[in-house]
Amino acid sequence: MEGRTTEINRESLVRKLTFWLRPAFALRVINRFQKISGFDRSMALASSALTALVPLSILLGTVFVHYDAAERIIKRYDLTGAGATAVSSLFSTTEELSASFGVFGVVFLMISVLSFTRAAQRVFEQAWELKPLSVRNTRNGSWWILTLAGYTVVITSLSAFLGGYALGLVALVCEVPVTAAFLVWSGWILSAKRIRWPDLLPFGVTGAVLMAAYAVGATIYMPRLFNSSATHYGVVGAVFAMISALFGVMLVLVASAALGREVRDELSRIRQGRRPSDREVRRQWDNVVEQARSRWRTARGEISHHQIKGSNH
Repeated sequence: MEGRTTEINRESLVRKLTFWLRPAFALRVINRFQKISGFDRSMALASSALTALVPLSILLGTVFVHYDAAERIIKRYDLTGAGATAVSSLFSTTEELSASFGVFGVVFLMISVLSFTRAAQRVFEQAWELKPLSVRNTRNGSWWILTLAGYTVVITSLSAFLGGYALGLVALVCEVPVTAAFLVWSGWILSAKRIRWPDLLPFGVTGAVLMAAYAVGATIYMPRLFNSSATHYGVVGAVFAMISALFGVMLVLVASAALGREVRDELSRIRQGRRPSDREVRRQWDNVVEQARSRWRTARGEISHHQIKGSNH
């Protein structure tokens, strides 16, 4: 009985995977990603985030004595050697710098932060095809920045308290629901509450899971990237590494927005009774398999032809 239940569960899982990964749905997600200029939007977000991150971290370091952005980054990615030195130099603050960070610095910081919020706002407006609000949504953008700061504190605390258990997986699992809630809130507030909470749930869940997967990969790859870039280019190399890390995060965010929008549309079609039949899903997969086999036969034939031609010469 237990074996039959396991077999039924496995068959149900396979059916769900083949449905959600079917070519027609995957193509819609790719088209949505291209429609919002996913790679360009990700790079714009990463650049805006870096422009706002560095001065904000320096300002926080001058106001709060115990706040050290460099130390947090070094601990987060376990940096050593040239990478740790470059990050410390990038976020270092001196008394002269603290004194010079006056009105102009605060104004520049506000402009940078608000520019970042508008860049994030455009992701949701384009993914959900909403009318752009630009600066008219500044108040909601300010609330979002405050929430982002709180989210950062929560995630940092979870990593600090739980990061030592099970290679950090405990902290990562606890971060997923927090990230999902934050992403849903982000879409709701940055769209000026024009996107309903239920419609943002697929985006929040997929985004949180993909962010967790990216965090695992970043923990492995980022130390090597920071150390290599810093060794060759010094502090500038640390900037290159940071913008690369931010680009990866923003790419996951934009891709999650495109995927979440299409999942929400697909669920709406299912509720309306427009779910593709299992036969249609199987036909799509059969076409993909047949095309793959055809291309493989063609490639193998060309390889054999070149081998015979080479042996004759």
